[in-house]
Amino acid sequence: MTPSLASVALAHLARQAGIAVPVGSTITLADALALVDATDREQVYWAGRATLVRRPELISVYDTAFARFWDGRAALAGATNAAEVMRAFALAFDDGTAPPADDTDDADVDDAPQDDVEVLTVRWSDREVLRQRDFASYTQSEHDQAARLLRDLELVGSRRRSRRLRPTARPRQARPDVRRTVRDALRSGGEPLRRRYRAPGTRPRRIVLLLDVSGSMEPYARAFVRFLQTAVSAQSGVEAFALGTRLTRITKELASRDPDAAIAAAARRVADWSGGTRLGPALRAFNDTWGIPGMARGAIVVILSDGWDRGGAELLGEQMARLARVAHRIVWVNPLKASEGYAPLAQGMAAALPFVDDFVEGHSLAALEDLTRTVARS
Repeated sequence: MTPSLASVALAHLARQAGIAVPVGSTITLADALALVDATDREQVYWAGRATLVRRPELISVYDTAFARFWDGRAALAGATNAAEVMRAFALAFDDGTAPPADDTDDADVDDAPQDDVEVLTVRWSDREVLRQRDFASYTQSEHDQAARLLRDLELVGSRRRSRRLRPTARPRQARPDVRRTVRDALRSGGEPLRRRYRAPGTRPRRIVLLLDVSGSMEPYARAFVRFLQTAVSAQSGVEAFALGTRLTRITKELASRDPDAAIAAAARRVADWSGGTRLGPALRAFNDTWGIPGMARGAIVVILSDGWDRGGAELLGEQMARLARVAHRIVWVNPLKASEGYAPLAQGMAAALPFVDDFVEGHSLAALEDLTRTVARS
C-alpha cells in the first residue's frame, strides 16, 4: 500500500475516533510516511501522531485509532486505489461506520492503472454550487439553505474620520490631552513624566439600503430581504427602505434578531409589495424626508433594483443627481447585470447610471459577497 493510501486509511480511522482531520493534514501525513520505514511501527506511529494530533487530550484517542490501523494493515495491503481502501474498511472494520462499497465510490475514482500516477479525488460542494446559482432558479429548500449562508455575510461600510477624540500615541497627528496628563502626574508627585495626546478617531460610514419591491424584482426580493435583515440586525448605522409605488422605511421591522419575524413584520409594513415601480417619486420622497436632511450625507447608498421604472426617467435622473451630491458613494445592485448580453437600456437604469459609482451584480450569493467587499472599500 502506497504512503498516500496509508495516509487515507489512518486519517479515516482517526476521524471515526473523533479527531478532526482536515485534508491538508492527510496530505502532510502522506509526505511523512514517504520518508519513514513503513514496516517500523514506531516510525509510522510518530508520523501519524505528529501530523494528525493537535491537542494532548487526543493522544489516547489517536492511540486507539492507530492500533486499529496497524492491526488491519494486512487487509489494506492489497489496495491500489481509494475505492479498494473503502472496501477493505468494510471487511476489516465491520463497525457500521465504514462507507458502503458501491458504484458511487467507483465513480469518484479513476479506474486507469495506478502504477506511476496517484489520483487525487475532488468532490463537488453543494454549497459552492448554491453560491453561484441565480436566486431566480432557487427551490424552497435552496432558499432555506441560502438564508443560513446569508447570516454569515457582514455588511460594514468604509471608515470615516470621527469628531470624537480618542487617546493616541502619535503626537504629530494629535493635540495634548491635559486631563489625562495631569491625572498621571498626580501619581508621580506632580511631575508630568509622560504626556498624553488625543486625536480624532474613525467610525464606519452609515449604510442606506434601498430595495426595489416591485413585481419585476419578485424573483430576487426574497433573498434581498434576507440580506437586508442580516445587515440591519447585525449593527447600528444601517438603514433600510422599500421602493415601490411609494417609499417605506423598514429599518425598525428588520432590526429584530428573529429573521422570520422581522421579514414578516416588514412585509406587513410594505403595502405595495410586488406592485408597480415608481423609482423616481420614491427616491424623491427619500431625498426630501430622509436623505438630504442628513441620513445620506457622507453615507454609502446601496440601491437594489433592476432599473425598470414607470415614474419617469427624467425625474429619476434628477433625484439621483441630488443624492449623488450628498452621498459618499452610490452602489447600484442589478440582478439582471449577470444575464448574457445584458445592457442598461431601460430608461430608468440609463438615467441613473451616470450618477452611480459602482454598478454590480446581485443575482447570487457570490455576487452579494462581492457587494460586501465593494461597500467595505468604498
